[in-house]
Amino acid sequence: MVYDISVDNLPNLKCFSLKSICRFQQYDKIILLLRRMSCLEQLTLYIHVKGRNRVLDGTCVQRDILDYMPQLHSFTFYIGTYVNTIGLSYKLSNEDIRRTLTNIGQQHATSIVNYVSTDKAACSIFSLPFAFDYLEHLGNVFPNIVFSYVTYLLVEDDDPFKHEFFIRIARSFPLLKYLRIFNIESAVLCDLMTFESGNSGSHSIVEYSDLTSLDVRYGHRDYVEQFLNETKTYAPCLTELGVVDIHLKTVTKNFTRDETRHNCVKIISDYLLWDH
Repeated sequence: MVYDISVDNLPNLKCFSLKSICRFQQYDKIILLLRRMSCLEQLTLYIHVKGRNRVLDGTCVQRDILDYMPQLHSFTFYIGTYVNTIGLSYKLSNEDIRRTLTNIGQQHATSIVNYVSTDKAACSIFSLPFAFDYLEHLGNVFPNIVFSYVTYLLVEDDDPFKHEFFIRIARSFPLLKYLRIFNIESAVLCDLMTFESGNSGSHSIVEYSDLTSLDVRYGHRDYVEQFLNETKTYAPCLTELGVVDIHLKTVTKNFTRDETRHNCVKIISDYLLWDH
């Protein structure tokens, strides 16, 4: 049977889960569907929304969803909004968005605002503890919590990622298996100088015990160096690498550099982005 979400009620439904890692524009249709579930007791929601001129915060969640579910007692959620900041008449504030969650009684929830470029921002609101295995658009600034279930992570920022950032990632994502890096900015000079010969001992080596797949095709060459150089990163399970071919050859010195042998030794699959 096919339900018409604008007509059919679902009065007997007690639990509902909707998860999508793709960005979509049909947020209003999802809301129409959820509003038919007036007797819902448990709701799990993981969605990425695009094509809106404002972020989805706690106020929106209350107005669009919670007001229509008086019997709801369990709400596990991640709602991401991807917006063009040029059209916004205000600056997105992480504190303001977090306050809207508190105002609707979601004390065990938080938010992340990440300006991924000069004209785009990604805003995420989610319940705690974080219950999903997939997270996108994490930037330099993120809360000091442990994402115990996340295995797939995409990090993106228009400011460079320092070595300390990758230390925080390793601590906050202990089960990380798949990592994608979108950042064309070079690591700052002090990071590069730290790891010159004789200085590597001043920084901890980052350990990614479960990392099997790394995609740095859309990252600066410095991040190839960050992960393949064993004096910076220990990644014993890395088997899949996405990388620009010239970056790989440069960092490994055409596959002759000793410092990159251990992290490359198990790689059985690589997908190259050719630099013409």
